[in-house]
Amino acid sequence: MRAQGEAQGDGVVPVGWRAAMEAALYGPDGFYVRPGGPGPAGHFRTSVHASGLYAGAVARLLRWVDAELGHPRGLDLVDVGAGRGELLAGVLAALPAEVAARVRAYAVERAERPAGLDPRIRWVAAPPEGTSGLLFANEWLDNVPLEVAEDGRYVLVAPDGTESPGGAVDGADLAWLERWWPGGGRAEIGRARDEAWAAAVASVERGLAVAVDYAHTRDARPPYGTLTGFRAGREVPPVPDGSCDVTAHVALDACAGPGSVLLPQREALTALGVSGARPPLALASTDPAAYVRALASAGEAAELTSRTGLGAFGWLVQPVGIPPWPRADRS
Repeated sequence: MRAQGEAQGDGVVPVGWRAAMEAALYGPDGFYVRPGGPGPAGHFRTSVHASGLYAGAVARLLRWVDAELGHPRGLDLVDVGAGRGELLAGVLAALPAEVAARVRAYAVERAERPAGLDPRIRWVAAPPEGTSGLLFANEWLDNVPLEVAEDGRYVLVAPDGTESPGGAVDGADLAWLERWWPGGGRAEIGRARDEAWAAAVASVERGLAVAVDYAHTRDARPPYGTLTGFRAGREVPPVPDGSCDVTAHVALDACAGPGSVLLPQREALTALGVSGARPPLALASTDPAAYVRALASAGEAAELTSRTGLGAFGWLVQPVGIPPWPRADRS
């Protein structure tokens, strides 16, 4: 068995998956920071790209937070892992003008600011401290690099994706596995995601922090893990050479802090007024154009709330100094 850091026959030194992901995604010419790249929308379809209804739902959530905060003069909206700023632009467009005028919008990204972005959106490398409003992280945590383990040992990987066994998992990583992913086999050690989310939440002084992602919980961890890659709309092997996205589902229950609520996207969006119900057929006779628009909207809503698709995503909702959302009455 090769020890951690020992060179292969071709001189390549395999490293842990966390270091490999960091270099492949965010290093020089990395997948997410490469100048002129298409951004996430060019490689996979998120809820943000699926329908403007998603931005409308986030806008309604921001207005709920605004009301709980007493309609402050300045209302923060922080998008962590903002891609090319599509969600922020959509939310600003969906808000009433008088509310949008009070919003301070921040796109948290490691890539360069894209050309032509709404000048109201501030482009920053980290969440601003003292946020009062809504911090929203859509499909961010799945791209926070993490270690992979198998049968109690770290899994090492070369740039071409070839894996080899490393040293025994120990310390904080071992403690995390024992608590959150017991049972041996192959596991993805989510400790780095827990820490990243805790740091993001710590930037919120008052308001709501929401993480939305592919997720699983302790009672249903995938026995072989979820590490995979995406390129140009297709799932591909997770090769950490910068040519593709490298991602793994998130143990959102491990990330959850005090007072957090975990729920599927289907429930969250339903609470925010997104419905896939078909419009009444009578509308087709009285107003055909309106019927076609309503039918298209229902189709988009159905995609966002599908039990076997985007609707199965997990929402981790953490209140900071305000009541939890959604409340029991789904207000």
